[in-house]
Amino acid sequence: MGPFTSPQSSAGIDSGWGPVFVRLALGIPLLIAGAGKVLAIGPKPMGLSGFAGFLASLGVPFAPIGAWGVGLLELVGGALLLVGLFVRVTAALVAVDMLVATALVHLPNGYPAASNGVELTLTLSLIALALVVSGPGVLSIERARLSRADRLTDSDPQ
Repeated sequence: MGPFTSPQSSAGIDSGWGPVFVRLALGIPLLIAGAGKVLAIGPKPMGLSGFAGFLASLGVPFAPIGAWGVGLLELVGGALLLVGLFVRVTAALVAVDMLVATALVHLPNGYPAASNGVELTLTLSLIALALVVSGPGVLSIERARLSRADRLTDSDPQ
């Protein structure tokens, strides 16, 4: 194994630090966006009613339910990613969320984020998919729980 390769655990999950930084890159913007949607705080404080109205203007059926679902996914999902819990499931849901946002909202505006294009949502989708593949990395609640479970299993008398 070379100096730039990360060791693999017996479960095949990347045990390096890379996924930790990827989780931060996805979790921070999600948490901020979710806080704006659910709690009406932060740089885009639209709140659930404002976000539901926006979704309704796009023709999304059951917009209030969608607003709650997306808002909670972004708020709670961002927090889960930051602490490293349920990373693969959360990342898969976020990838779908961002791809839907890309198609419904951003695609007509072209690529640049400055013109509300697909740049950001497409990037977040790909980051989420990277976490689905890599898992949480070393600094995570998931990894700590897995390590503890392995220690308990190894110490059990056979």
